[in-house]
Amino acid sequence: MAAMNMIEAINSAMDVALERDRAVTIFGQDVGYFGGVFRATDGLQKKYGASRVFDAPITEGGIVAVAVGMGAYGKRPVVEIQFADYIYPAADQLISEAARMRYRTGGEWWSPITVRSPYGGGIYGGQTHSQSPEGIFTHVAGLKTVIPSNPYDAKGLLLAAIEDDDPVLFFEPKRLYNGPFDGHHDRPVRPWAKHPASEVPEGHYIVPLGKAAVAREGTAVTVLAYGTMVHVALAAAEDSGIDAEILDLRTLVPLDLEAIKASVQKTGRCVVIHEATRTCGFGAELAALVQEHCFFELEAPVERVTGWDTPYPHAFEWEYFPGPKRLAEAMRRTIEI
Repeated sequence: MAAMNMIEAINSAMDVALERDRAVTIFGQDVGYFGGVFRATDGLQKKYGASRVFDAPITEGGIVAVAVGMGAYGKRPVVEIQFADYIYPAADQLISEAARMRYRTGGEWWSPITVRSPYGGGIYGGQTHSQSPEGIFTHVAGLKTVIPSNPYDAKGLLLAAIEDDDPVLFFEPKRLYNGPFDGHHDRPVRPWAKHPASEVPEGHYIVPLGKAAVAREGTAVTVLAYGTMVHVALAAAEDSGIDAEILDLRTLVPLDLEAIKASVQKTGRCVVIHEATRTCGFGAELAALVQEHCFFELEAPVERVTGWDTPYPHAFEWEYFPGPKRLAEAMRRTIEI
């Protein structure tokens, strides 16, 4: 075991993958000599050489297109889109090529690619460095979507993604890169500072895709969360004194529906929280699934606590984020009905 923050755990996962499998290749903007804008690939080019860890031009569509071709040829490329906000030029390659490769060829070819990207706000990145586009891609059949909330899961899930034979989008919450931020506050408390690291195995291990984790056990209400919002939910439960059960989804596609059903059937109430905008956010899918599968156990309507339906409001970033106060109010509404 070693003390690692999320960036270090992600770096360790790629290090392990490169060492174990010659088919693994890493490329993207500034990931080689510079080691990535957030240092996630720091030292990997020096260790494995420029033929396996290398820089790419500023062309997201080209990066993913090359990855799709490499995957069909038998490689396992891990590419970085420098910010999730820049992923849209690659949308056609992800949706029309990577996601459909296995189906359109009758299983003759597939697309074992992993697309890493920092996502979400909280680092004063402005409108074009802070978006949360997971809801767009969870709609696409054939793509898997992973969002870790802690270093241990980040490493194990990334290794599982790299070894998976289908295309995986691996969104990394930037607010958690240096350790869990102080979730008790609706405003930042030095979000760029390093926090106490977590214990993470140095070698190879897997956190299976499609398996949620109970971050906190409780009986009063179920909170469905992922990424940064897991820490907001933990803080909300502690600050409010509400006996909430907090489920860390970890992967959105595939989704651990059985874990969701078990929790909601136990508590009878459910609140969904995510940073992305409300309309057509992934929380809407979660609310629909809970209603479909747990209708007779529900004691109150499913609540959603989300970002605003507006272009990313840089000047009001910390009002936009769902915080512990807003989440606690939603939990109380469900309990008091």
